[in-house]
Amino acid sequence: MDCTLVNYSSTGFFSKNLTDYLSNASKLNNFYTYQPKLESFKQIIADKSAENINRTVLVEVLKDQYDSIGNGPWDEAIEALLLPTTFTVTTGHQLCLGTGPLYFIYKIITTINLAKKVEQANPGNRIIPVYWMATEDHDFEEINHFNLFGKKVCWELEAKGATGRLSTESIEPLLQELKSILGESEQAKELATLFESAYIHEKNLADATRVFVNELFGKYGLLIIDADDTRLKKQFSPIIKQDIIDQHSYQLVNKTVEALEKIDNHIQVKSREINFFYLDDQLRERIVFENNCYRVLNTNIGFSKEELEKEIDQHPEKFSPNVIMRPLYQECILPNLAYIGGGAEVSYWMELKSTFSHYQLNFPMLVLRNSALIVDEASKKRLQQLSLETKNLFTETNKLIDIFVKQQSSNELNLDAEIQKFEKAFIQVAMKAQNIDPTLAGSVEAEKTKFFNSLKGLESKLAKAEKKKFEQQTSQIVKVKEKLFPNGSLQERVENFMPQYLKFGNGFIDMLADNFDPLDFRFIIFE
Repeated sequence: MDCTLVNYSSTGFFSKNLTDYLSNASKLNNFYTYQPKLESFKQIIADKSAENINRTVLVEVLKDQYDSIGNGPWDEAIEALLLPTTFTVTTGHQLCLGTGPLYFIYKIITTINLAKKVEQANPGNRIIPVYWMATEDHDFEEINHFNLFGKKVCWELEAKGATGRLSTESIEPLLQELKSILGESEQAKELATLFESAYIHEKNLADATRVFVNELFGKYGLLIIDADDTRLKKQFSPIIKQDIIDQHSYQLVNKTVEALEKIDNHIQVKSREINFFYLDDQLRERIVFENNCYRVLNTNIGFSKEELEKEIDQHPEKFSPNVIMRPLYQECILPNLAYIGGGAEVSYWMELKSTFSHYQLNFPMLVLRNSALIVDEASKKRLQQLSLETKNLFTETNKLIDIFVKQQSSNELNLDAEIQKFEKAFIQVAMKAQNIDPTLAGSVEAEKTKFFNSLKGLESKLAKAEKKKFEQQTSQIVKVKEKLFPNGSLQERVENFMPQYLKFGNGFIDMLADNFDPLDFRFIIFE
């Protein structure tokens, strides 16, 4: 499969915040610690080694979570985490049904490849890729579906509380729908079997996601962690207590946000006074401080300061970090060197550096995940027939049509040469008017503007008339763009991986693994 690399700034889909970060713009230097390059990892390893990570508890939890999966390469990887020379690189994501959009797959492949790259460059250290499951997230509507051949496959459920704890017993009808869409090929049967072994045989969404993702990526060395665990939360409980009572993250993030706004950076998330939810079965609600009481919204649950401290000590698992505090929880329990995320994630992590410093946690390297566009065979053939290069695909549709028409037309469609002649003529007219009556200068300029506007209108009519000669081809351009950029969005944000798996089987994931370079920050077009 051929690859074309395009700078992110040329795609029109990535923010200036992000492209400034990737180009090492000095205005952002205060908002991260390490430049995203391979040479930085030697220092990150030294810095992270100074932290006291409870590796024993981490390994104990992972062993319990992998107990039902059976033996595999993950066993050795888990044991390796006991060694002080072993570190992780991590990505996190919601428990998207069937992995959700393609970029879920891209995040994990980027993480796996980064681990390999860092390990090769740092002999004596083991680097393990980790997928942090966002099991405590409660936004079920964001994760309960995926798009397959233009159809939305959806799990209908009245869901409450943390999504990782949701029972999967009602998902059987979705499996039957999926089987009818996938068909009867060998790859289709593989996908149906995988979906069934994960979502039908496992009791909750967290376990189902672990099985599904492990089947796809376990052989590449990926470890999957569910941090909704009392033993892990216990490691984080001192910070939970401090931050709820003293509201450090609220104060620090707000100051950082003010600094980012001064340099015109778009703000991804805003901090609340308390950045934790109260978590229980069927419940994940915000904690607020009102009338000298810590109250759980939409419930009758409330605590005095002393009662809150006692509750955190006895039941740390009931305190769930929001988007502001989740990164700190991650870095508190993992020997982590880098976080791999999308553009929005990289931007919001930059809001957190001062909070990390306050709690004396090392701020990891921020790495943008790989992004890709897969051009199917029919679209590639059509582009070739139209004499358009794949790198032009990011051009806005009407402009792309203009490029095509200019390439194909034998007629000169612009009036640039004529406009230059008329410019000279108007200069002569203006000089004559100036000699006769200086007050006529304004009239000459007005006539000039009117005349050139008419010429521009005529130029547009010429182009429009010429386009009509190529209606069939321009219609094909529109169809290719709509197919490769569904709803005007990036393919990776809409489509699921299953259509590619039906074509190539696990070779699709191998192809990504062979071509993704996590530190080459360019968009990849696969043909």
